[in-house]
Amino acid sequence: MLIYSLMLAKLALGLLCLIVQINLLGKGNLAPNSATDQVQNYVLGGIIGGVIYNNSISIPDFLLVLIAWTMLVLILKYLKSNSAVVKGFVDGRPAVLIERGKLMVEECMRHGLLAHDIMLKLRMAGVYFVKDVKRAVLEPNGQLTVIQYGEQNARYPLILDGQLDEDILELIEKDRVWLNGELRAAGYELKDVYIGEYKDDALAVYPYESP
Repeated sequence: MLIYSLMLAKLALGLLCLIVQINLLGKGNLAPNSATDQVQNYVLGGIIGGVIYNNSISIPDFLLVLIAWTMLVLILKYLKSNSAVVKGFVDGRPAVLIERGKLMVEECMRHGLLAHDIMLKLRMAGVYFVKDVKRAVLEPNGQLTVIQYGEQNARYPLILDGQLDEDILELIEKDRVWLNGELRAAGYELKDVYIGEYKDDALAVYPYESP
């Protein structure tokens, strides 16, 4: 009976840790948004599953492991939020597969994409010819963002988490001088911007804090 009570206590602690992580990370569910999220789910599941059936691991030891893992996850989230280098290293960077109607074959092969995969993703975006694509970007989550000729704006944020996307700035044919002028006119600096969108020849700014 004691063995089953210990297993139940460990299971309850694991469930509590799961709930705490979901709330601390700001997620409404366990659906992974990136490869890192998927790995975090696997590791946490492995920790809980491996410890529940091991009677030699006490509840305090189990609790210490859960706390240590939660701290590592929170530290990684903080680093990703404040460093483009860390975020790019951990989650990967968007890759340009098509630029002004030209297919970057080597880039496609580097990401393990067959020609069939590329055409399937294009068809899902409503595009049937490579030459009709102004730019196609492979996102870190595997989705393909397609911008066609004739579209007035890039369907992609210019600023995310206080970090500028230089490729999008080039795509809309603007420069840093224009961006800094727009931000000054709005009363913000780059680091103050949560999301910045280019729409109708203007920069729409959504800051971390309301003025």
